[in-house]
Amino acid sequence: MERNEVNTAFEILLEEIELVANLLNESGADAFRARDYDKARQAIEEATRLADFREKVKALQREWAGLAAGGLKVRQPKPTRTAKGRLERGLRTPEEAFRRPILEALVELGSKASIGEVLEKVGIKMKGVLNEYDRKSLPSDPRSVRWKNTAQWCRNSLVREGLMKSDSPHGVWEISDQGRRWLEGESKK
Repeated sequence: MERNEVNTAFEILLEEIELVANLLNESGADAFRARDYDKARQAIEEATRLADFREKVKALQREWAGLAAGGLKVRQPKPTRTAKGRLERGLRTPEEAFRRPILEALVELGSKASIGEVLEKVGIKMKGVLNEYDRKSLPSDPRSVRWKNTAQWCRNSLVREGLMKSDSPHGVWEISDQGRRWLEGESKK
């Protein structure tokens, strides 16, 4: 498989994980509204395990990128068909593309802001990058726009990497000192 095909496979896997996470979030919210706290707690635990699994997949994706950068060559496989309803390979903007715009938006907004404010700025910054597939709703949740969902997953990765603060109030995103340093380093490239 070519390097790009493997990365596309990782992106498809990550998108499928996001769909499952959205369903878990919906299930947990429904249970909470119904005051079924045991079921809500179970959904939270499952979502936490899923988030950990997702981070392992992201780590494998980064490891693959390192192997691919080393010039790994493998033969091209025969094309495979995609499942009905699934977005075709490589059509959505990868999560990695959101890192810098999110951190830049936070700096421009004074280091922290509401999710809505950050996403509005990120949408403007990525206007030329986002495509028609990014702007569509998720099949699992017609109220969620794909690119905003991807940006929120990126935020989770940035928090785990220490580039954004994990202890910000609910609904608020905040860049960390480490995130500022990373952004400054990226600006010099």
